[in-house]
Amino acid sequence: MKQKIVVLTGAGISAESGIKTFRDSDGLWENHRIEDVATPEGWAANPSLVLDFYNQRRAQLLSVEPNDGHRALAELERHFEVQIITQNVDDLHERAGSTNVLHLHGQLRQVRSSRYEQLVYPWDKDLNLGDLCERGHQLRPHIVWFGEAVPMLEPAAALAEQADIFLIVGTSLQVYPAAGLMHYAPHNIPFYYVDPRPQLNFELSNMPNLTVIEEPASTGIRAIERLIRLSD
Repeated sequence: MKQKIVVLTGAGISAESGIKTFRDSDGLWENHRIEDVATPEGWAANPSLVLDFYNQRRAQLLSVEPNDGHRALAELERHFEVQIITQNVDDLHERAGSTNVLHLHGQLRQVRSSRYEQLVYPWDKDLNLGDLCERGHQLRPHIVWFGEAVPMLEPAAALAEQADIFLIVGTSLQVYPAAGLMHYAPHNIPFYYVDPRPQLNFELSNMPNLTVIEEPASTGIRAIERLIRLSD
């Protein structure tokens, strides 16, 4: 039976494809306040601004490609059972060939009804005011905004509990509840953290079975694969 690797990925892995990380150093997201474009309050106050913001993000996503980090994770499936849990709203894992991807925070290339959350549709063009779901309500980005529940958190925690190896890639582990997922994994398994500028929170700093790889995902994941296969 193949060992199960559970991978938690964040903005760092997609940054190598040209997608900006979540916040710039000034605290803004693509020159916008988070509160204006990524909260229910921002949507209620100015839906046109929010739609334009995500239309730009969607167009950018369609212009980039997966990088070696995404491809390395997909290639791990040759030797391991791999489950990716991503905080990213892009589809670069899928486009690289990963077959088991759980999106915690939704997906840019999907939209949903602003009233009936279960009505979700694939979407690659601009989303505009007046675009309605089949029940007559405005469509919105299928993104989990700040202040909203994270419906995929429970399934993600269940996956973490099954891990034989836990891999953290390109995330600062500062945003909860996603940062708490590693606590659901068995504490005696190997943990690997890949980031060119790793930020060890208290829990990671005191974890004896943690290996830190101070490299970008494009090279760090392949380094981890070598370590894992040597230890078999």
